[in-house]
Parts: sequence; structure tokens; C-alpha cells
Amino acid sequence: MEQEFFDIENLQTNFKAALKDETDIAMDFYLEGFKELYKFFQLMGSVFGFVSSDVKSKIEVLESHRQKEYAEQFETFSKMLEYEKSSALLDKKDYVSGSRTLLRLHRGLAFVREFLLRLSEIESHEKTTGICKTAYNDTLAQYHPWIIRKGALVAMHVLPTRDQLLNRVCQDAERSIAFLPDVLETSKIVYERTEQLYTDFDLHALP
Repeated sequence: MEQEFFDIENLQTNFKAALKDETDIAMDFYLEGFKELYKFFQLMGSVFGFVSSDVKSKIEVLESHRQKEYAEQFETFSKMLEYEKSSALLDKKDYVSGSRTLLRLHRGLAFVREFLLRLSEIESHEKTTGICKTAYNDTLAQYHPWIIRKGALVAMHVLPTRDQLLNRVCQDAERSIAFLPDVLETSKIVYERTEQLYTDFDLHALP
């Protein structure tokens, strides 16, 4: 079976398409982009095990909402946040909140974007352990219990150099590096727009 690589151009295409208008984000394109990021996590192996399994389950939750009779309420982020908040669904016992689920993916995006940003700033021969630890400590670590933080940081010790990492996960490492600035810019807009929506709806503190 042919290996499936992380396609950074596909990530860019979907995240760009997700920027539906000047303030909202289209759910389906966002999830397609995140499936590409999931490939990245998977190709990294057990090092990113602390985030990859969580990403898969969260994507599936949001996709399931897009198949229900109320699917149109999940067409965009703002529609979903408004719908769940106004319908008092955020605290409903037998309901899996899309808003809460998306918030977890949003935090994961902060981590991987920070990691890719730092990856773009180091030389080809430099190890990626340090930048990964910094990216993790600056983002996801604050939401993880001590035991997960410790395991994640220990696992990062085996991370290779920048070029070794890119050759492992990308079909064309050189092309991917050239494409990184565009992806970083688009993902920044996606992240900041999502952040603003959660601020507008006062939902950053969802447990």
C-alpha cells in the first residue's frame, strides 16, 4: 500500500476555502484541512500520540453533527456557537457539544501552527526537539495534566532534524518548505478568527 504523505498544499487549499467571509469559518473545509493535519500527527508516530488520537475523535464528532437533521446549524462556526448557546445545549447531559469539541481542535491548531512556524525558522540540519518543546509549552501544555505533559516532553527527545522530519512526513520536503509561509499566514487568520468568535460568544472557558 502506497504511503499517504502530509499534503501541505491541500491544507492550505482547505483552510483558505474555510474563510467563508470576513468574520466566519466554514466547518466542512476546516475539517478537511484538519484531516491533513491529522496525517501529519500520524506520520510523526508516537511522538505526537498525545494529540493525534484526540484530533481524530474530535473531527468525527463534528462530522456527525453535519449529518444530523440540524446540519445547517453547523455549516459555520458562528452558526454552531449561536445554536448551541441559544438552545442551552452546552450543558445538556446526553449531547456532545460541537462548541466544546471545536475548542479542543482550536487549541491543537495553536500548537501545530507554532511548531511549523518555528520549523520554518531553523536550519535544515538543526534538531526539532527544542522548537517542539517550546511550541508545546506555549500552547497545549497549559490544558494537559502533568502526566501527559511529562510523557509528551520525554517523547520529543527522539525528534530528528528539520529535513529528516520533512522527508518523513512530506512527499516533497523542499516544496513543502517553500509553501510554509502561505500556510502559516492562512492558518493564522483561521486561528485568530476562531479565537475572536469564542470571545464574542464568551465560550473560551468551556470545560
